[in-house]
Amino acid sequence: MKIGIPRSLVYYYYYPFWKTLFNSLGHELVISSPTTTAIVNKGVKEATPEICVPIKVFIGQVLDLLEKNVDKIYIPRFVSIKKGITFCPKFLGLPDMIIHSLKGLENKVLTHHIESRDDDISEYNNYKGLLGELRVSSRTMKKALTKARQNWLEFRRMQKEGYDTQALLEGEKEKQGEGKITIGLLGYVYNIYDQFINMGIINRLKELGIKFITFEMLDEKILEKELKAFDKLMFWEFTNKILGAGYHLIHSPEIAGVIHVTAFGCGPDSILGPFLEFEADKRNKPFMTLRIDEQTGKSHLLTRVEAFTDLLKLKIAQKDKKENAG
Repeated sequence: MKIGIPRSLVYYYYYPFWKTLFNSLGHELVISSPTTTAIVNKGVKEATPEICVPIKVFIGQVLDLLEKNVDKIYIPRFVSIKKGITFCPKFLGLPDMIIHSLKGLENKVLTHHIESRDDDISEYNNYKGLLGELRVSSRTMKKALTKARQNWLEFRRMQKEGYDTQALLEGEKEKQGEGKITIGLLGYVYNIYDQFINMGIINRLKELGIKFITFEMLDEKILEKELKAFDKLMFWEFTNKILGAGYHLIHSPEIAGVIHVTAFGCGPDSILGPFLEFEADKRNKPFMTLRIDEQTGKSHLLTRVEAFTDLLKLKIAQKDKKENAG
């Protein structure tokens, strides 16, 4: 069976798991094309105007997979990966949204609920409902899940060691080079690693010799430690991860500044953003929000990134001059 995976949303966090799982079960994986203007335009045409651009991208990716003649398109319903904490409503309703809004998807969506106690989504109970559709036994599924878990944990280990996520997803191992300046780069994985959504910010930072740290590069214990300061957490797990990472990076003297990449119309980020901005202002940490939608100009965004990093370099140079003079 040819199973399509949209190159969007948590693809950038769980693709190594899915790749190992479905290949181990004897199925062929087909990944949608990298996001382009044409793919986004297809998604925009089919989506409601008010929805955020990552979902519009996802819809375009699903349409791209339909053109590749896959047998099934894998769209799991992510409910929770932490007790008491859920996902954005768009994730919760994603399979229904896709099935009922797009033509040509009759019996083509492969879906199931994912409810987990942590990021490890390999619990067998989440997948036993797929045994019939995938035509595999319980024993075969359990073996495949064990292997998928091992490969995903290795992927996460390498992320924490500073290996480039995009390269890892493409089967390569590449570490960031050393930079004179290190910044925090905050955002959901689909905003950070989709080259269309982020308008090439990662490549530009590398060209400028800027090292960056994202939330998935930090150990979960670091995030949990920062989140203990809050009496009540956000409703959404990945938002909490970015909140914890943001506070850690804002508090860290090794981090020269922080950039938050967010999509216009993102409800969780509309609550998260002020927390980060307030804390950065309190700590006198340079902070910039990049809010993106399908009409954002690439040159405008990259110019802002360049100006921000120039200011960081100037601030560091002035500090060094003052210290040397003292």
